[in-house]
Amino acid sequence: MGNPQGQTGWRRLGRRLGRWLARGWTMPDWSGLSWGDRLAWLIGSGFGCGFSPIAPGTVGSAIAIVWAHLVFLLWPGLLGTVILAEAALIGFILGKWATGRMATAAEPDPGAATLDEFVGMWITFLPAMAIGHWSLVGFGWITLGSGDSWLLLVTLMLLGVEFLSFRLMDIVKPWPCRRLERLPGGWGIMLDDVAAGIWAALLTVAIWLMVVGLWSVTILAEDRF
Repeated sequence: MGNPQGQTGWRRLGRRLGRWLARGWTMPDWSGLSWGDRLAWLIGSGFGCGFSPIAPGTVGSAIAIVWAHLVFLLWPGLLGTVILAEAALIGFILGKWATGRMATAAEPDPGAATLDEFVGMWITFLPAMAIGHWSLVGFGWITLGSGDSWLLLVTLMLLGVEFLSFRLMDIVKPWPCRRLERLPGGWGIMLDDVAAGIWAALLTVAIWLMVVGLWSVTILAEDRF
């Protein structure tokens, strides 16, 4: 038998955490919205990610990269790249409409609008989908989908680099992100994250090539000596 007092303590902690999270959710007043606006809020929030009481943009980015990696595992190579590119394109089209309806004069870029984070994160992941399935290391080709533990570590490191690169670019907003952000309605909300995703993708590829290059040089040096 377990400890009743310990179980009661965990239940009490769970209830307190639930009440705290419930107070923090940035839910709109659904009763005052039309069905079209409700659908826009559902889609534009990344299907609820934007209502998170803690860093909704980061939550949306994390969910987006998990989804992208699942596509990577299920359809590696060209097919997965095409699927993710289509998802980014559809997400942009839907996001432009949905976030445009979420935006108001008082709040032109609502914090709950996180579908732009999904699109930006998927754009960041596209180069990894294109070149990350096969990596030239030493004298042969190795797949990141194999079961070797060190390859799993490389995959997780790549995911971390992509995630941090996009979050960095989304915060720093290099050119032309801030200029795009000033565009009206859904255009500004979506396009600045598209630009951030492109910058993050370039940074990820640069880091990836540098790591693979150093790795290859190390292996060649070990074989020579």
